[in-house]
Formats: sequence, C-alpha cells, structure tokens
Amino acid sequence: MEEKRKIGEIKYSLKQAKEERYKKEEHYTMKASDRLLIGYDYDAWYGYSEKIPVSVDASTKNNTQTLICGMSGSGKSYLTNQYLARICLYGGKESKVYFADFKQDDSFKHLRECPRYYPYDKTIDALDEVYDIMHKRQCGEDESRNFITLVWDEYMANILALLGTEKKKAEAVMHKVSEILMLGRSLAVRLVIACQRPDATAFPTGSRLNFGVIIIVGASHESIYSMLMPKELSEKVGNREFHTGEGVLLWQGAELKFIKVPVIRDERKMNAICVEGLTR
Repeated sequence: MEEKRKIGEIKYSLKQAKEERYKKEEHYTMKASDRLLIGYDYDAWYGYSEKIPVSVDASTKNNTQTLICGMSGSGKSYLTNQYLARICLYGGKESKVYFADFKQDDSFKHLRECPRYYPYDKTIDALDEVYDIMHKRQCGEDESRNFITLVWDEYMANILALLGTEKKKAEAVMHKVSEILMLGRSLAVRLVIACQRPDATAFPTGSRLNFGVIIIVGASHESIYSMLMPKELSEKVGNREFHTGEGVLLWQGAELKFIKVPVIRDERKMNAICVEGLTR
C-alpha cells in the first residue's frame, strides 16, 4: 500500500513538472500573451541550466514606458526586434505600432515597406502622430484606449543630431517625449526608446525617471547603472560579467532582475509579426 502511494506521488510530481514546463514554453514562443517576455533568468540559466521566464505585465495598470540601453554589439537591436514583435502580438488587432529608425542599418530592413515605418529623416513625423493621438485622448475627442506604441531606435543619436542643427526643434521634440512619458500610461500611449547611453541631455526635467521598464544589455559602464538605478540596486549587479544579449531588467523602479535574451529559432516568423503589426 505504501509503495503504491509513493508511486502515485511520483507520477503526480512528474505531471506537475510537465505542466510547469508547458507553461514556460508558452512564454518562450511568439504567441499572444498578457505578458511581455524579456528573457530568461540569468542566474538560473548559468547556475542550474534552467530556462525560467522573466516577463512584465504590459497592461495599462502598469507603467510600460520602456528604455533599452546597450553599447554597440550588446544585442540591443536583437532584443528590440523581439520586444517589438511581442508588443505587436500583445495589443491585439486594434493596437497600432509605429517604428522610428534613425540609424537605418540592416537591423530593421524588413520593416522598410511598412506604412508606419519612419526612416532617419522622418522620425519626428512618427512622434508627432503619436503625440497628436495622445492629445486627442486627453481632450476627449478620442475615447479609444487601444495601445499606441512608438518604438524609437537610436533616440539619443537622433536628438544629438538635431541639437547640432536645429536646437529649437530638438527642444520641442524632447518636450513631447517628456510629456508622453509622464502622461501616456493611462491613455494607453507608450514609448519604447532604444539607445546606447541615455544621457540627461536628451531627457530634460528628470523625464528619464518615468520609464517603468529599463533594460540594460551587454558589458555596460558602471555610470549607466548609476544614472538609471538606485545605488542599492546597482550594487546588486555584483561581479556578474554580462556578454551580448545578457543584462539587467529594472521593473517599476524597484524590482531588479538579471536576464539572458532568448534566441528566436524562427526569425522569419518574428519579422512577419512585426511587419503585420506596423501595417494593420
């Protein structure tokens, strides 16, 4: 009798483990979800060879204004592409995604024919359109709350280029960005900004503090951690040596996670999701 009981417990444990693995796999794949996958838990990956998902709740009850940082070669563009695909899946058919591509290298060439893709000389047009939507929602002209997301690659370089040629225009752009960061959450208007180093030059009046999701990938300088995280959290990075596609996630300014960015097996599918999201 005791032996049968033990066998039953083992079978139940195996079943539970199988169900847990299945749930995790749902996070890994490019499927619509109520959460956005950021990566796998870094310590579990290297310590126990476990793929434990690290994800965030992307609903309007949370602040999902997102900052993605990483020096050249850090895997920032690869992560941005994944993040874009998951945003396109998350919001549903009524959501709209815009992509501003200042650098315009080959990282996002699959998006170039999309109607809401804005190349290096038209990135401000994308901002103006999203900003206009937010103001229509503020004044009650637009009562919809489907997600509006602007993904802006190499934002910092874009602002520095503007400051060098049209300072007043650059200041107007930064003001609009700050306003969206402060007011966008409840109106379902969101920015996803990717840059190498998020200096305060491009984020006036402390607007850099309004990001609810901060991701830093690659071997970053300590100064980047200190400008984005409280000292007690940046010290928790410890002696971890992050390589390409590895780094930290700061969630809502308080919760720190260490991540390893997933490798997407079917990149054509991921790219197709992004194209559909910028076209519908």
